Amino acid sequence: MSGTSSPRIVIVGAGPAGIRAAATLVEAGLHPVVIDEGHRAGGQIYRRPPAGFLRTPEQLYGSEAAKARALHALFDRLVEAGRLTHCARSSVIAAHEGRLHMLGEGGVQVIGYDRLILATGASDRVAPVPGWQSAGVYSLGAAQIALKAQGMALGRRIVLIGSGPLLTLVGAQLLKAGADVAAVLDTSPYRQQMRGFWGLAVRPVVASRGLALRARLGRRYHAGVTLERIEADASGVTAMCWRDAGGRERLTPCDMIGMGWHLRAETHLADLAGCAFTYDGQWRQWLPKTDRMGRAGNGVYLAGDGVRLLGADGAEIAGRVAAVACLSDLGRPAFSVSADLRKLARLERFARGLALAFPWPFEMVRALPDDAIVCRCENITAGAVREGADFGGGDANRVKSLSRAGMGRCQGRYCQLAAVELVAAQAGCAPNTAGRFRGQAPVRPVPIGAFLGEG
Repeated sequence: MSGTSSPRIVIVGAGPAGIRAAATLVEAGLHPVVIDEGHRAGGQIYRRPPAGFLRTPEQLYGSEAAKARALHALFDRLVEAGRLTHCARSSVIAAHEGRLHMLGEGGVQVIGYDRLILATGASDRVAPVPGWQSAGVYSLGAAQIALKAQGMALGRRIVLIGSGPLLTLVGAQLLKAGADVAAVLDTSPYRQQMRGFWGLAVRPVVASRGLALRARLGRRYHAGVTLERIEADASGVTAMCWRDAGGRERLTPCDMIGMGWHLRAETHLADLAGCAFTYDGQWRQWLPKTDRMGRAGNGVYLAGDGVRLLGADGAEIAGRVAAVACLSDLGRPAFSVSADLRKLARLERFARGLALAFPWPFEMVRALPDDAIVCRCENITAGAVREGADFGGGDANRVKSLSRAGMGRCQGRYCQLAAVELVAAQAGCAPNTAGRFRGQAPVRPVPIGAFLGEG
């Protein structure tokens, strides 16, 4: 609708950030378009199960059930009243010069926009462990999706590995659902976790909930572990080999492993939309640059975990703030966000505490043996990445071209962070010097028939 009195505003993502941004725009009298991959709004954190699902929101979302209900009801009311357009089960696969390419049930469509709000969220941050390419290894997010959306565990005997709040949350959720969780292995030692205390203390209720979840795990939880390898046979995972904090080797039989080290921001669309990036040394990730209101330039606004990893509460606030920035830039009456910005600053301090307490295990990644798989999509080993760095120097994209790491179906979502650590270590430089993999369209695998209008 570009060129009419009503600007076309597109929101990508219908999690807490996208829902709140849409509601703010609707309140100001605008009609946004919301594109989301889910069948119903809610995002990953408030993912909704199919109709007729027997488990209650309290069972699915725990202490966050009231927030989930409120956001779901808000979005549903706006859709039913015709105050926004909801493109469900649709994925934006490219962005360029004011246009989005959207893959839906009818194939690929091109949608123009005057303003774009990206609320793309985050996905699991995983680190390669020898044997992680075996059948039966999933991300923590995948395990949680299966539990929320289908009410099932992905294995009969489960081991969870990694670090961060999601590790203990998923463990506690699986236990509550009746799954057999054999062990929860945290690579962060207790002394490291205590280093984040002052940041975590700004949200004492949330921090205490995390401790309560850990307490439910009991002796299954182990901190400061060293992950040796995942053992498997032709049928899949058979055991997790690890060392406890005292250095004793342990072998835990299992048929499923869930892994994750907190989250990584989903930034592919921000990259294609022309956003600038900066390296965050504490998170050890490249994140889009915005001002305090989420402005990224060129009519693009970012909100939620796709720009700052502040969790569901932070995403909801950031969605409102980004929408207000958009309204202000359009010359429309906007709302005060001074209180929201103070809340975001507080949540930022808490998030920094998490990053300090549960760090990305870059030293473990850099010590991978040469035969360990780094890129599961293309079956690329650590040795191949190191060899690429020897030929290509400390440039991540050159190593990507030489080794094919990050060129598979996931477009580097699961291997990029580890590959860049290996490149930096081999070249003797910092990860920010090595750079990041450039984003390219399509950001998701797309069948050729979709471009031909064949669905």
